[in-house]
Amino acid sequence: MSDFNSANNRAVWFDIPVADLDRAVKFYANVLAIGVSKEQFGDMSFGILDHADGNGGCLVPRSDEITSDRGILIYLNVNGRIRDAVAKVADNGGMVVEDTHPIGPHGYRAIVLDSEGNRMALHSVTDA
Repeated sequence: MSDFNSANNRAVWFDIPVADLDRAVKFYANVLAIGVSKEQFGDMSFGILDHADGNGGCLVPRSDEITSDRGILIYLNVNGRIRDAVAKVADNGGMVVEDTHPIGPHGYRAIVLDSEGNRMALHSVTDA
């Protein structure tokens, strides 16, 4: 974690539980249009979502922790390309729960399930 991240962001990291790591890596790389690298630490494999000075997170094989109908809702940045990101959800094994819609002065979001069944919001300040 960078010093900038720990000093300026309320959320500094996230773990997303997955059932199939390869499938989840493909989903996040394509929908978020970022690099996702598979890593190994001891006997644990996981996927790291690329992050420079921003918030980071990883995909962790823990299928027993997946829930899609309640709990924490994380907003993932697809700024300036929310329509493109939502269009890639189903093609990469996910499902659109609520299509792109305005959230007042805070921009736009779409609620989706990822390829593993986790609920999340895709967020953009513009409807593009």
